[in-house]
Amino acid sequence: MLSTLTNQSRAVVLRGAHSQRQIVAYGSYNAQRAFSWSSARHKQRLVILGSGWGGYGLLRGIDKNRWDVIVISPNTYFNFTPLLASCAVGTLEFRCAVEPVRRYSPEVAWCDDIDFKRKTLTCMPATRPPKSQPTDATGDEVARAEASADRAFTVGYDKLVIAVGAYSQTFNVPGVKENAHFLKDVRDARRIRSRILECFEQANQPTMSDIERINLLNFCIVGGGPTGVEFAAELHDLLHTDIARHYPRTLVRLAKITLYDVAPNILGSFDQSLRKYTEKTLSREGVNILTSHHVERVEPGKMIVKEKGEVPFGLLVWSTGLAPNPLIKAITSVQKDPKTSSLITNDHLNVIMENGEPNPDVWTIGDAGTVVDAPLPATAQGISLGAWRSLVASQKAKYMVKKLNKLAKDREHNVPFTFHNQGSLAKAIYEKPSGPAAETKEGLQGRSAWLLWRSAYFTMTLSWRNKFLNFTDATPPGIFGRDLTRF
Repeated sequence: MLSTLTNQSRAVVLRGAHSQRQIVAYGSYNAQRAFSWSSARHKQRLVILGSGWGGYGLLRGIDKNRWDVIVISPNTYFNFTPLLASCAVGTLEFRCAVEPVRRYSPEVAWCDDIDFKRKTLTCMPATRPPKSQPTDATGDEVARAEASADRAFTVGYDKLVIAVGAYSQTFNVPGVKENAHFLKDVRDARRIRSRILECFEQANQPTMSDIERINLLNFCIVGGGPTGVEFAAELHDLLHTDIARHYPRTLVRLAKITLYDVAPNILGSFDQSLRKYTEKTLSREGVNILTSHHVERVEPGKMIVKEKGEVPFGLLVWSTGLAPNPLIKAITSVQKDPKTSSLITNDHLNVIMENGEPNPDVWTIGDAGTVVDAPLPATAQGISLGAWRSLVASQKAKYMVKKLNKLAKDREHNVPFTFHNQGSLAKAIYEKPSGPAAETKEGLQGRSAWLLWRSAYFTMTLSWRNKFLNFTDATPPGIFGRDLTRF
């Protein structure tokens, strides 16, 4: 990348490594800090907010010869969320769950506001300030903490696709954000793996009492959806294989996994037979399932449960669904779903404005949007906000690729978006092949289902690079065991 600077304005020349085409961008970096682009071909500018399932899927498929594409995201990678549970326990390495976005030259920033009338975005850099000191916090955490108005800049657009995703839902339970772990990002998986191993290292110290060891090795999971259930299954597998081989048996016997949920059943959106099969499988393997339990608050090393009182823990993983992204909360002059606060769209994914009219230049995909009067199929309701979010966002991205590529050719794409139910994956249901296969009217169980689970995640991996990594990285743990190094 080459850049040239002047006193009053900044001209940036970006030359693509593959296409060798040149784009010149001019923007004032005085008080307004506007960042504008112009191209010799006068192509319309398409801004994509987010690099998740929706944003990255759209980015890969869009015709970049017909659009000037700008990606604005706080991350330089796409996060393959279905594999995070495996990464959190060392079954797969972290690189298997990420796809680099840097080759598309994204603007590493948060979008804080959208002016639909002026077609501008207000953004804040998601990188550390130049003079910031070294810290254990991640770069985006430092950037958010030190964010100030003088670092903000604006970006204009011709067409805008909002794909910012959602945050983890806490239901305003005090202490969750400070004392619990989430599982939405590869960095979350890294922290969880480190904490699991740290708990065993601490419990192995000769100065620890038995009560302290029991508390440290109590692993709690709040949320009985697909993410919570799959992590419980992965953690159980880790404790009874590699941990059991490398740590004293007395410690392994003290380890306990407990799954909490406010609902009367886990996996409430699944078929009843699969739900019962999962509960039976987890209970048989020693995972405690406590339904109809309510967490009132979380403190360092313990949580207060209404039905049980004080519950000490060494690790608490919080997986109770999704909350709206702060950008979605901040946006005004648009219609929002009263339950989820997500943006309401028509069946062509255009954002519905306050006056009830769809915005022809703005679309929303993924968890940030809800199609009006078009609920998901019964087996997908609820799951779409958990394990299904990747499938829904991916299908919306493919739909937008077709629409925008036709629009660039001055052709109409009048086919409305339709969600196609392709089943769901949760590891506890797709039990490891220790027993014979079984097939019910509602779905597979046992060996066949486990093979389906593995092959489905393999085929869902986007690039050949990650397909190769998933194959090569999944083999060594099965032969040599997981790497229990904590770094």
